[in-house]
Amino acid sequence: MLPQTETLRDEARGLDTRPGPEILALLLHGQQSALGAIQTCLPQIDAAAALVAQALQTGGDIHYAAAGSSALMGLADGVELPGTFGIAPERIHIHMAGGVPVTAAMPGHTEDDVQAAEKAARGVKNGDVVIALSASGTTPYPIAFTRIAAASGARIVAIANNAGTPLLTQADCAIHLPTPPEVIAGSTRLGAATAQKAVLNMISTLMAMRLGHVHDGMMVNLIADNDKLRQRALGIVERIVPGAAPRQALDLAGGHVKEAVLIAAGAVTREQASALLNRTGGHLRPALAELEKSTNQGRENT
Repeated sequence: MLPQTETLRDEARGLDTRPGPEILALLLHGQQSALGAIQTCLPQIDAAAALVAQALQTGGDIHYAAAGSSALMGLADGVELPGTFGIAPERIHIHMAGGVPVTAAMPGHTEDDVQAAEKAARGVKNGDVVIALSASGTTPYPIAFTRIAAASGARIVAIANNAGTPLLTQADCAIHLPTPPEVIAGSTRLGAATAQKAVLNMISTLMAMRLGHVHDGMMVNLIADNDKLRQRALGIVERIVPGAAPRQALDLAGGHVKEAVLIAAGAVTREQASALLNRTGGHLRPALAELEKSTNQGRENT
């Protein structure tokens, strides 16, 4: 019996003879159905985000390990984390079978390179977390990588689209995405990859919330290194502390949004803002509450 990711959909028979809009409608339905499959995995996604957050809190790194389209999904997620949530780039590692392509050439045979995976995994240390992806769940590269990484003491999050597969069985947190067969049988760059990317978005965003990098839906730990993000940082400070002088606060905070918010809210110095955040584990809401409490007490004592 063929695995789910290789099965031919009944609706796809004669697909290439149909009008373009009808083909596109089926392709869209395939993507939507794949996303719908995520609903059954929310507890596992929550557990995965907790593992990633714990690793970062305790000095560990994040490793993405995969091949082909799955690796591209991991790459797209990982490289966004520094700018969006302020995660240090050196704590994020992308392990793609054959390496990250710099041209359109992405050979398929590299996914079978177990030796390369084992070599790459030797850089994983105790306390790290690995996010391994494979639509089939049987891809040799991520399976070999996770085997070596687990032996080093790393925690393993595995994401696959076929149930009961080897990648899932060796994970601390196994996320089976029961996506339907692809509109183009076996082309897992379509629905399977769409679902994988959505799950990665969910893991990394919830992880950032657990670390205190999101406040009321705003990315308060962003790295403002272009004009658009500098304007966003100004807007964040102004929204959280209406009527403040956001540009001055950001200048005093050296561009750090959380510290700028606290300065705008009444912290005298950047050092005071930093100390508040250290006491609250980097979470802005309790830091603001502590600042307000101390400010009110100061007024009562005068």
